[in-house]
Amino acid sequence: MSEPKDEYTPPKVWTWEAESGGQFANINRPIAGPTSEKDLPVGKHPFQLHSLATPNGVKATVMLEELLAAGHKGAEYDAWLVNITEGDQFTSGFVEINPNSKIPALLDTTNGQRVFESASILVYLAEKFGAFLPSEPKARTETMNWLFWQMGSAPYLGGGFGHFYAYAPYKIQYPIDRFTMETKRQLDVLDRELANKDFIAGDEYTIADIAIWPWYGQLVLGRLYEAAEFLDVASYKNVMAWAKKIDARPAVLRGRMVNRPFGEKSLQLLERHDASDFDTNTQDKLDPDPS
Repeated sequence: MSEPKDEYTPPKVWTWEAESGGQFANINRPIAGPTSEKDLPVGKHPFQLHSLATPNGVKATVMLEELLAAGHKGAEYDAWLVNITEGDQFTSGFVEINPNSKIPALLDTTNGQRVFESASILVYLAEKFGAFLPSEPKARTETMNWLFWQMGSAPYLGGGFGHFYAYAPYKIQYPIDRFTMETKRQLDVLDRELANKDFIAGDEYTIADIAIWPWYGQLVLGRLYEAAEFLDVASYKNVMAWAKKIDARPAVLRGRMVNRPFGEKSLQLLERHDASDFDTNTQDKLDPDPS
């Protein structure tokens, strides 16, 4: 293993003296609370979603689109873009619905309930509409097992592997090796489970799949961190087959597009206020490239 660039000796008491470096350094801080006063916009639909198409944000939009596709008209929603690089998550309005200043955050205007943390949003919507969460106790528990597996595991993929492999100001072998090992172990966990199942909790598509796919499905499909070759994702054949099956769902494609300000313009729908927005308001139509 190579020697560290600069060995760090921690002080007795840490103090915040400088940005940590790397992508997103300008929005990282050791305190909570709002930094500016700004109300959140409010649309016409029962659900007001404030988000960005990161893997955690995609969970919420896929769930809402799946509910609508299943005929639950009460799941109509307005999706407002939260620009985290500009600090939108630190406005007073956003902090009011999520004191942790993380996307996604949801407001149910039918009862005034705020819902934050992506898994909480999935469970809340599943229970409200009786969909994508089995009612039979054993099947429900298995679904919840995998939902919470994702919540406990993905920080090693995103905040660990993704940060040090793709976003850190320079490459350091020790954390890359450490989190690559764990990411590959997690992929192997999924690959073994999916060997004889259609979906992660059994034969039924559930919120467990909706939670896991934006992270691990998109990882093996080559959409996260430009790390597909490095991680040898093609070797996880069962995960790949599952990822492609879910990727083919029309509601999943729509969910990927919402609050997406990056990538191919035809897949960017910055805000969603009506189902017709997918046909009329993507960035390739609003801001076409010069011919």
